[in-house]
Amino acid sequence: MDRNAGVLRLMIMAMLIGLGVVISPILRIEGMCPMAHLINITCAVLLGPWYALLCATLIGIIRMVLMGIPPLALTGAVFGAVLSGIFYRISSGRLWAAVLGEVIGTGIIGAVVSYPVMTLLYGRTGLTWMFYVPLFISGTLIGGSIAFCLLMALSRNGTLGDFQRKLGAKVCDQQYANRGQIPRDPAADPAAVAADSLHHASHHDE
Repeated sequence: MDRNAGVLRLMIMAMLIGLGVVISPILRIEGMCPMAHLINITCAVLLGPWYALLCATLIGIIRMVLMGIPPLALTGAVFGAVLSGIFYRISSGRLWAAVLGEVIGTGIIGAVVSYPVMTLLYGRTGLTWMFYVPLFISGTLIGGSIAFCLLMALSRNGTLGDFQRKLGAKVCDQQYANRGQIPRDPAADPAAVAADSLHHASHHDE
């Protein structure tokens, strides 16, 4: 990764963190924060799973400190962020897989983990292991749908793959790849190597 791409990655992540904090109150009730999932999926697709994890963690900490949000700000974000990025990459750039990773990571894993965290660390009573599952899944479906529509629009016009390339991230976008816009290494293409050899041979004969 070159220096410019590294700086651009940090800038994009900082923007997503700031945006995530600002828009998090939209449609939010305790146990459901759709805008957090929008940011998670967007970051996971643009930057990858580990940047998405860092982004979700920092947003959660800032929300807890500045807004008084309970630890759900972390348990309802970090697992989905990682799985969204992982699912997106192992599916070779399918956006639905990024959304699915968020639903499983947050809607199921994060929701179940939230029970002992809120009970033991936050002193909540009357909760069960499945208490947060319906709310978390609802939030991921709302935020995931918004993210899917946004990223699909970027994918269709080639902007998504271009973003990934400029950020120095792995270019997984299928629409970008299908257009043949991913630069290929000529040395990896036997036909290109043969053509290059003939070109040089012809110039040598002249």
